[in-house]
Amino acid sequence: MRVVFATPEHVGHASALAALIDAAAQDPNTGLARRTATYIAEKMRAGNAVIAIGPGDEAAGFCYVETWEHGQYIANSGLIVSPDFRGHGLAKRIKACAFELSRTKYPDAKVFGLTTSPAVMSINSDLGYRPVAFAELTSDDAFWAGCQTCAFFDVLTRTHRVNCLCTGMLYDPTRHEP
Repeated sequence: MRVVFATPEHVGHASALAALIDAAAQDPNTGLARRTATYIAEKMRAGNAVIAIGPGDEAAGFCYVETWEHGQYIANSGLIVSPDFRGHGLAKRIKACAFELSRTKYPDAKVFGLTTSPAVMSINSDLGYRPVAFAELTSDDAFWAGCQTCAFFDVLTRTHRVNCLCTGMLYDPTRHEP
């Protein structure tokens, strides 16, 4: 299993990854927003994604990186692992690679994510993230608009982005040694 920074050569996997994300987003407990194949391909072309490639050049997992507020914040989002490859630590490897990509390209940025998954919370904690109030995350309306396809979007909007079923987690480089 290879986990690598995605490049334009990986764009052919975008539809399969979008389908994986869509299937996971249909579970009302995931808190995962849908992403189109075009959106995923765009992240790959820009060098802002990580992909896991399994046997037979099959897409086994994915995560992307997105900047907000002129690079002050970086979101690591869309973490997905194919059901065929779950339970072997692949999500941890993908997330660590996405974190490395974020810290390499944007060393001074705060890195954050939203999750409902205890496993992802544990992975994030191991990387140095901490749970925070949503007020500590980006205030960019475009980021929050990306939550519209999540099952919990109504909670987020009813509470005026103060609460959700997701947990906001943040890595602040000013709180960590280089």
